[in-house]
Amino acid sequence: MRRKLRPPIPPRHGLEPARLKLPAEGEWPTLLAHLVDRLPRVPPGRIEEMLREERIHGIDGPLGVDTPFEPGSFVWFHRDLPDEVPVPFGLTVVHRDEHLLVVDKPHFLATIPRGQHILETALVRLRRDLGLPHLSPAHRLDRVTAGLVMFVITPELRGKYQTLFRDRKVHKEYEAIAPYDPALALPRTVRSRIVKERGVLAAQEVPGEPNAETYVELLEHRDGLGRYRLVPATGRTHQLRVHLSGLGIPILGDDFYPRLREKPLGDFTKPLQLLAKVLDFDDPLTGAHRRFTSGLRLAAWDDLEAWAAPPA
Repeated sequence: MRRKLRPPIPPRHGLEPARLKLPAEGEWPTLLAHLVDRLPRVPPGRIEEMLREERIHGIDGPLGVDTPFEPGSFVWFHRDLPDEVPVPFGLTVVHRDEHLLVVDKPHFLATIPRGQHILETALVRLRRDLGLPHLSPAHRLDRVTAGLVMFVITPELRGKYQTLFRDRKVHKEYEAIAPYDPALALPRTVRSRIVKERGVLAAQEVPGEPNAETYVELLEHRDGLGRYRLVPATGRTHQLRVHLSGLGIPILGDDFYPRLREKPLGDFTKPLQLLAKVLDFDDPLTGAHRRFTSGLRLAAWDDLEAWAAPPA
């Protein structure tokens, strides 16, 4: 088995540098010429500036603007970070041992770096604040959903825990606050076909063989609102939100269903009232049964006015 090359530059903000492998063939006279073609979203002047500042490295050290194109070689660099709005909510450690870290993630904080969310993500915060540079997620939770997320501390064990989620061997329970409809017969199991197209923000229910299944139970209701327990048997994108919206009881704070509404990244009002409440599974290392429960509560159930107010 070929050994993975170790980056010649250290992590920054808890993030490993990006790595590019140069093509085995090419007519570019210099590395700069290749990177200008390879990275069309980065202005050519910025690439040249990074080379002059010795921010792009090869296996033997920094590379310059006159470095020739070397087929099949590798280069490493840290990407420029986007301007991010700080997320004014913290993470809470629910469990930590030698191999696993389970946290309560707040609303509005992405699980992993992606797009406009890099430093303001659970993974980067935890790597930095807990001194765990090799921490990796076992699964993901939507940015707007709060609750339990499990991370793997020991890199070589990541696959074992990710496989649990891939093979649906983790029992998940969610809690949601949504309108109460006395005419809606519950509990029930909702089955439908959900399709999410690349580049389209919202998923859709379409005719066809079901690929999504959710058990929906009403726990209690008051003042026109219900507190619901949701148990997904599958993991389609936005499945819980789509299914409750399809029942005519869209989750409070949902900006996608039933209608798409634009919300600025810095708007932290009316968080989606969906909480990943329980993770339950047999540990693949020890065989021991594990069950983690979120300590968070959904604000709209306790104080509807406070839920809609801006954060202090």
